[in-house]
Amino acid sequence: MTDLPPGLMISAPASGTGKTTVMLGLLRALRDEGLSVQPFKSGPDYIDPAFHLAASGRASFNLDTWAMDGGLLDAVATQASGADICIGEGSMGLYDGVATRGQSGFGSSAETARRMGWPVVLVVDVGGQAQSAAATAMGFRDYMPDLPFAGVILNRCASPRHERLTRLGMEKAGIKVLGVLPRRGDLTLPERHLGLIQAVEHPDLEAAIAGYADFLRDHVDLAAIRAVADGRSDAPATGLRPAAARPPAASALPRPPAQRIALARDAAFSFTYPHLLEGWRAAGAEILPFSPLADEAPDVSADLVWLPGGYPELHAGRLAAAERFRAGLRSFAETRPVHGECGGYMALGAALVDKEGVSHRMAGLLGLVTSYEKRKFHLGYRRAVLEAEMTGFAPGTALRGHEFHYSTILDQPDAPLAAVADADGNPVPETGSRKGHVTGTFFHLITAEVLA
Repeated sequence: MTDLPPGLMISAPASGTGKTTVMLGLLRALRDEGLSVQPFKSGPDYIDPAFHLAASGRASFNLDTWAMDGGLLDAVATQASGADICIGEGSMGLYDGVATRGQSGFGSSAETARRMGWPVVLVVDVGGQAQSAAATAMGFRDYMPDLPFAGVILNRCASPRHERLTRLGMEKAGIKVLGVLPRRGDLTLPERHLGLIQAVEHPDLEAAIAGYADFLRDHVDLAAIRAVADGRSDAPATGLRPAAARPPAASALPRPPAQRIALARDAAFSFTYPHLLEGWRAAGAEILPFSPLADEAPDVSADLVWLPGGYPELHAGRLAAAERFRAGLRSFAETRPVHGECGGYMALGAALVDKEGVSHRMAGLLGLVTSYEKRKFHLGYRRAVLEAEMTGFAPGTALRGHEFHYSTILDQPDAPLAAVADADGNPVPETGSRKGHVTGTFFHLITAEVLA
């Protein structure tokens, strides 16, 4: 058995409460203290891990109880080896997940924290309330009695009087206040329809993260934060316990679908789960990055081309003009497999219609036509049973992933790749496509189910 570093989970009652600001500031502030900080993200997020990497200097990994079984969760957890402390960031509200159990749970941040033995630090937006915020915190503390609960960080506090009243409520409820952040409008990160903009797009990310760290140092008790992670808090009735010991399980990471993988990697194609790439590399696969936006063709020596999700709609004109990329991709697909997911799937299609209604020619390897002019929100976990081979996966394999986009399918004429259902088992029409050596899905792959 290998003891993992101590850790904690930054969560909140709901989205939009400021937990990302707290997360990034805490990662950098602890790193500035000389600690090696391992970040994690609970749930299926494609964007936050890149911000975590920028703040901590260590690659961030997703932990997802709906999509991942125990072996994969343990394998991902071992990526913290060598770190001094783990900091996880939750998704949505602490207890939010799906209604139907997945591989090892319902996908909530509370499940992740409980499995890892991480005490929860709840970021509570106290705008428009004072003592009443304690009732919210009490409910979150008591809803899952065996969940370690460290205390709260009060966010958007308006004045010293507001802070005093809110602290009185927390004191009455027996909840430790670990920090109080005054209201500031200049600390929000730029957002787009999928959430935050990509880290590579931020105009001055380093300055922003340094500012968050200064803000946390000024208003949060970092020593108390480290103490609750170590299980040394004096907060009453929290149920704290140190992080659980996990066996070394790197072999449970996903296996590579090929030996030499040409991976599209730029501002249009960047959404690949870090545990996938780590698993591919750990198994000896070579990752050969190339940039479609720079009109680069995939390496001709590769065994597979993989186009991840991203924002092709923001760069549709450049992709349409990337003749060298398109010609190289088409030549490759004549003899070897090409796979795209979400944005990569759209780029393999015949055309992409942007939000202004302009149609842009894509690679044409599939007949798919998608549109952002007719926006429709697609969000949720996906379980896909393959009807045909997808490179690295045999027909009948069940894949688990997550879909999040606003594009509408105008035409999907090719043979379906899989029978796809949502988290409750309801079929969805986004079946993916296959044609020749080319496959594509709207969901981002997390893992394949392991047969018992």
